Amino acid sequence: MDNSAVRTEGLTKVYKDFWRRKSVSALTNLNITIERGEIFGLLGPNGSGKTTTVKLLLGLLFPTSGKSWLLGYSSVDLKVKSKIGFLPEESYLYKFLNAEEILDFYGKLFDIPKTERRLRIDKLIHDVGLNPYRKRPLSQYSKGMLRRIGLAQAIINDPELVILDEPTSGLDPIASREIKDLILDFKKQGKTVILCSHLLADVQNICDRIAILNKGVLQVMGNVRELLSQKDVIEFVVKNLSDNDIQAVETFIKSRSGDVLSINHPVSTLEELFLTIIQQSK
Repeated sequence: MDNSAVRTEGLTKVYKDFWRRKSVSALTNLNITIERGEIFGLLGPNGSGKTTTVKLLLGLLFPTSGKSWLLGYSSVDLKVKSKIGFLPEESYLYKFLNAEEILDFYGKLFDIPKTERRLRIDKLIHDVGLNPYRKRPLSQYSKGMLRRIGLAQAIINDPELVILDEPTSGLDPIASREIKDLILDFKKQGKTVILCSHLLADVQNICDRIAILNKGVLQVMGNVRELLSQKDVIEFVVKNLSDNDIQAVETFIKSRSGDVLSINHPVSTLEELFLTIIQQSK
């Protein structure tokens, strides 16, 4: 049995018009392998083939050619469906139910025993930060709250593979950080995560590897750090140097035919600054 979490070979999807003529090549000859336990980012602009790829993996679309496997099973094998969790970009949930009821409903679909279902629901509601609102109807939820309950619904079956489409969409920075921490917890639990997001900072912070699609074609795939690394630039991070010491280091580098591009103090991200200020103001 294949030990990878996801594998595709020549996966292709061509949409045809009413007369069965080729209309749009949504995905062309996609070959990727996602290892078990990694967080994998699937990136690309609108119309790049991300959504088509996800739908093919979930068995919601059939490929024009090529094959795909999830957790060692063919993506069309019904046995694998109970091992997958999926959060779509837009969660279509029953707005007249509250958080407990919606999770109980989906838990019943997976035939989770009542006692276990109750324990999972309590933990998930707590983990996504909705405990104070667990009895409130979803019709009164904000967009960010709906994303949180959607994430809880996606993992109610304790899946091995989790596919998340824009999981932090509509969330404020604090809620976004909480969701990212949850995704990192999935990795610690041995789950595999496929993350589709337009927020590149999110992807850079938590993904092990990424693939970038454009016009249905895989453009690049690899380790995030290696892809972002500038091989011809070397960065030194030091502290407690006097101005004279800095000048001496700069002179030494130039004496070895090196170019000093800049000497600056490290800068944290806006997200880090925002979260620090909020935490300190509590």
